[in-house]
Amino acid sequence: MNSLFKALNDPTRRAILELLRARPLTAGEIAEQFNFSKPSISHHLDLLRQADLVSSVRQGQFITYSLNMTVFDEVIGWLLQFRPAPNDSA
Repeated sequence: MNSLFKALNDPTRRAILELLRARPLTAGEIAEQFNFSKPSISHHLDLLRQADLVSSVRQGQFITYSLNMTVFDEVIGWLLQFRPAPNDSA
């Protein structure tokens, strides 16, 4: 969980996740959206991959990234356990 929250803590990584909401993208397509060096974007993508927020598939010389919705579903389920039961008075 710590790597997940570390990954989500950065606005650039959150912006990358927003981009991937629309469709899978190559690292180059992601890098085109930012004014950062490609190694910097690669670092962000690596942290997102370590947190299992994105998955990657190599296709020839390109790596395509997509959201890993399973992890998002697990996190949402974990967070929802903290809401009060319907008849609890909070």
